[in-house]
Amino acid sequence: MALDTVELAHGLFRILETGDPALALDVVGEDNHNREAAIAPPACALAGPAGTLASSAWLRSAFSDLRFPVLGMAGNDDQVWIRLRMQGRHTGPFVRFRNGALDQAVPPTGREIDFEQVHVLNIRDGKVARHEALRDDIAMLGQLGVFPPSPAITLRMLAWRVSGRAARAAAEVTSQAADAAGTLADTSRSTARSS
Repeated sequence: MALDTVELAHGLFRILETGDPALALDVVGEDNHNREAAIAPPACALAGPAGTLASSAWLRSAFSDLRFPVLGMAGNDDQVWIRLRMQGRHTGPFVRFRNGALDQAVPPTGREIDFEQVHVLNIRDGKVARHEALRDDIAMLGQLGVFPPSPAITLRMLAWRVSGRAARAAAEVTSQAADAAGTLADTSRSTARSS
């Protein structure tokens, strides 16, 4: 049974909250492209459900109790606009990438994040085919104490980089994202056996 555009939109963010591979197969088209993957581990740029699952693993590695409460939604059969909040607790390193390599690692702060985003989803053949976002990353970095830079977090980030912890965190989250993208093969085999 095909999902309507509202169900697809809610489903996409449920995937990010949970990392559910079966839901990813139902919601995300094979040709889905996530424009926002530029600051994420390389696996997040993969097309289709694999990239979405990698993005979920990346976000959940940094933010526990990750949730995306929807504030409003509008759209038609081909596109959905969603206004929501990203919420969670920063309990793991938040690693940002540039051109697939470590750009910045924010050590866990234990702080809550809660900021608005607007997402645009293109729908094709009953699935999400493209994702773009307008995020208030400055608000999130402010909530983490990174912007404007506080002396304490700046020193911690520098210590992480010098000690190699930032590089190890980047390698770990890159591996987690790749592993999450790889879960689709297992899910597809399980689905085929049960059919």
